[in-house]
Amino acid sequence: MRGCVVDRYVTPEELDEVRCRLEDFAADVFEPFARADQRRWGEVYLRGLLLDGQRKSVEPMAARLGEDGNRQALAHFITTSPWDPAHVRARLAWKMAAAINPTALIIGDTGFLKGGGASACVSRQYTGTAGKVTNCQVGVSLHLASNNASAAVNWRLFLPESWDTASAKADPVKVARRERCAIPAEVDHVEKWQLALDMIDETRSWGIDVPLVIADGGYGDTAAFRLGLEERGLTYVVGISTTTAAQPEQAHPCTPNYTGRGRPLVAAYPEPAQRVKSLVIAVGKSSARPVQWREGSRPGSGRSGHKRMYSRFVALRIRPGGREIRKATAGTELPARWLLAESPADQDEPVQFWLSNLPETTPLPVLVRTAKLRWRIENDYREMKQALGLAHFEGRTWPGWHHHVTLVSVAHAFCTLQRLSRSPKETAPA
Repeated sequence: MRGCVVDRYVTPEELDEVRCRLEDFAADVFEPFARADQRRWGEVYLRGLLLDGQRKSVEPMAARLGEDGNRQALAHFITTSPWDPAHVRARLAWKMAAAINPTALIIGDTGFLKGGGASACVSRQYTGTAGKVTNCQVGVSLHLASNNASAAVNWRLFLPESWDTASAKADPVKVARRERCAIPAEVDHVEKWQLALDMIDETRSWGIDVPLVIADGGYGDTAAFRLGLEERGLTYVVGISTTTAAQPEQAHPCTPNYTGRGRPLVAAYPEPAQRVKSLVIAVGKSSARPVQWREGSRPGSGRSGHKRMYSRFVALRIRPGGREIRKATAGTELPARWLLAESPADQDEPVQFWLSNLPETTPLPVLVRTAKLRWRIENDYREMKQALGLAHFEGRTWPGWHHHVTLVSVAHAFCTLQRLSRSPKETAPA
């Protein structure tokens, strides 16, 4: 057995201890299961995900599980058995919150590439996994994260408009497959940013109260997402595109003189909004300051012998615009926010941008390290896909997909706990 973040094979002497830990962990996380057979096959499926092997779908896992390799029972458990993944996710979230002591919730999405169109919610859509529009499913996930560890504790499967019976873009062939894929009738097309807010609400309903959210530009570019976070009293550091429009902090709206005819004019800024890239370029490269945010895994000159992760950054106070923001502020002054830009010394222009509502007194290194913490979700995706078969599920149903990604998250969490329990010397890269 080899864990995705336990970066070595366990010895024969350690194997029994690891199995005992896994059984105790599974018994705790699978406590919400109503039946003993569900708890049994949950632990067996989890063991199958953790065993070495290139494919982590039901049939190859059953072949590796020996006397527990009942393919039919495993397939029934993951695709048909009526257990609610939300109950397992809540249990997992409580356990991992205590172990990780998370400082942030990280939102992201990942693609599940598919060759055909029979699986639930498959469509031609963009995914960063392939870097292009391709035939795939897209899953949105929420991760608890700290500097030392992270864990995926909530998931949503994105339903494209072509699968939505009420959409003008509905595809009759895909709509006809909804019943066969066991997609609940009440599930409609919902934008990814709204799925993210829904997951945040659900996770907070479990008693997980983490006041900081991190996301990339796929979410940060949507003003409604940022407003949704602020309405929930949450702080955020989110990526944005170079074309995001904003006013400088020193800009203030002016109210035109009212002549007594027609509707009174609302306050407006005298100058048009500028792109954030232009605002950063205007302050000059001399405003950039070097910041190291962590040490990587490659050999280098850092304290631990690893390569230092550093670059140059500019932080400005700006007033982001947009229709949703203007509507929310009702013609008053736009709120000031942090604009963070990465401006490497060897680049003529800034290369990456973030927006944040962290307090005005927040130091530059804190802004940078918070923004860069998003690397943990990419690391989680890599580990879950390469070692635990996140994208190997071959079933076609909505419940099966949610069951599988939940069990992969449980397996990943077990590996993370094993890594955290080892000494720094044991966890040092080979």
